[in-house]
Formats: sequence, C-alpha cells, structure tokens
Amino acid sequence: MEALGVVVALVALFGVVLLVMAVVGTVKAAKAVAAKVDRHSANAQRAMENAALKAKSIARPGEQGRIAALRLSLRTALDSTRQVLQAGLPQDGQLGDALQLLARLDSHAAELDAELRMMEREPTSGRVAARLPDLRERAERITHSADSLRWAAQDRMRRFADDELARLGKECQDEAGALRHWTSSEPAAADGTDAPGAAPTATSADATSTEEPADRRKGLGAGRSTSAEDLLGLAAEPLSRLADRLRKPNPAGPNRP
Repeated sequence: MEALGVVVALVALFGVVLLVMAVVGTVKAAKAVAAKVDRHSANAQRAMENAALKAKSIARPGEQGRIAALRLSLRTALDSTRQVLQAGLPQDGQLGDALQLLARLDSHAAELDAELRMMEREPTSGRVAARLPDLRERAERITHSADSLRWAAQDRMRRFADDELARLGKECQDEAGALRHWTSSEPAAADGTDAPGAAPTATSADATSTEEPADRRKGLGAGRSTSAEDLLGLAAEPLSRLADRLRKPNPAGPNRP
C-alpha cells in the first residue's frame, strides 16, 4: 500500500508540473502574440498617418500643407534611421549607443510633432506664420541629427564590408597559391627520379653505351695499344713458357725431330 501511495503521489506531482509548464507556455505565447500584434498595429497606424500627411502636403495649400510636409519629413528621417540601426545592431553592437541617441531624438520629435499638430488646428493664420519658422528650424535640427546617425552607420557597415571583402580576397589568393604548389614532386627528386619538367640526367650505363661505338669506330690503334698476345688470345704465362722452350738447345740436333 505504501508503494502504491508513493506511485500515486509521483504521478500527481508529474501532472502538476506539466500543468504549470503548460500554463507558463500559454502565457508566454499569448504575450508574444500580443506584442507582435501591437507592433504590427502600431506600424500600420504609423503608415496610415504618413500617407495622410503626404496627402495633406499635396492637397492643402499654404501653411497647412507646409506643416504636413514638415511632419512627414521629420517622421521619415527618424523611421529610416531606426531601420538602419536596428538592421546593423546584430553585427555591430556599437550601434546600440546610436539607438539610445535616436530614442532621445524621438522624444524631442514627439514634442515637436505635437506642436505641429496644434498649429494645424490653429485658426489664426498670422500666429501659424509667426511660429512656423521656429518649428521648421527645430525640425531641421532633429532631421539633420537623425540623418547624421544613419549616414555614419551606413558608412561604418560599408567599411566593414570592404575590409571583410579585402581579407577574403587575400585568403582566396593564398589558397590558390597553395593549390598550385605541387609538393609531390619533391620526394621523387630526392630519391633520384626525374622531377616533372626537369632535364633527364645521363647514367653510367648510358655513358658506356655512348662511348662504345666511338671506340669501335676509332679502330684497334685508338686508345690503349693492342699487343700480339691480345690478338692471338694467348695469356702472358703460356707465352713465356713457349719462349723458354724455343731458347733451349735441341740435343738431337736441328735435323732431328
């Protein structure tokens, strides 16, 4: 009974753990989906606002159209810089500082955009005309700062790409040189065999074979002198014995055999 109780307790504990994990996973998935939906909805709303501002800048004449164009240029500069910095952040962590500066620019741009919206609803055209130069100057400063960050980030990415390409080209050249270096011919040359492209060397047998026909063409008198013994095929010792026999007197006389 005790063993059965332990098994039941373990099964119950395992079920509770699975339930908690399922709840945590569901909550995380719901938060991720909600964040994604909020992000897409914010992007869609911003795109609709930009389209509306573009339409106002074209359709409305006078100060209202200039205010709409000013708001559109301010948003475009900030959005473009944000996209460039966020795209390069995974490869270059130093762009995080630029993103922090861009966030501070966003706060100033939000304040300026709110003032520009109030100017759009301002009925007095004189007040709008008086405030517009100052608002345009502030917008140009924010836009220039955002453009500077974007251009610097683009130049930095291009420089890193050029350096990486140059380094890769050098490595490819070194590898191509290594592939053209045939080291298999060096041991063969060390063993006495002919290496590829090397001139063949004459051996002693080849030298003897080339010298033999020359001696034969020169005849018997060439080189060392040929004696009578060599011509008759007689050895030195039998020839001396024959000479001794000829020098001895014949006791029976010359007419006797």
